[in-house]
Amino acid sequence: MGGPVEIVDYDPGWPAGFAALGRTMRAALGSVAVRIDHIGSTSVPGLAAKPVIDVQIAVRSLEPLEAFKRPLELIGLVHRADNPELTKRYFREAPGRRRTHVHVRELGSFSQQLPLLFRDYLRAHPAAASEFAEAKRRCADRFRDARQEYVTAKEPYVWDIVRRADAWAQRTGWRPGASDA
Repeated sequence: MGGPVEIVDYDPGWPAGFAALGRTMRAALGSVAVRIDHIGSTSVPGLAAKPVIDVQIAVRSLEPLEAFKRPLELIGLVHRADNPELTKRYFREAPGRRRTHVHVRELGSFSQQLPLLFRDYLRAHPAAASEFAEAKRRCADRFRDARQEYVTAKEPYVWDIVRRADAWAQRTGWRPGASDA
């Protein structure tokens, strides 16, 4: 699945890449998308990442699928019906397009809130972001040609950050800010 795992230095063009995509998605989805957010490592300034833009679209309900599937397909995304995560619907770029992962999740669900908290915590804590980047690089060096093993290897680091992010959220009263698009 895909090529080797490659972690690259932060690219200051990632936010603009998301912004253009976000505008296109907002125009296609209208009010069906309650939120459209840049998530994942490319959404954290300075964080090394796989060069893939992750977008989360929050909808009121995952059913009917067609409410968001057809508009996303019309802008060139491909629905991945084989996605095993039952708390989201997953879309990818069409062949030959820039790598993009689109996660459609139900507004207010744990799976929708968690990536926003994770992102906001790392944005607010650059030292934690650097620590995470180093862990990802070590895992990628070790499992360059084994994507699933890479994901499994970085999981303890992710959950350590989630624990810290939750404590931070409790102390600060964290809530997601406005939608990114």
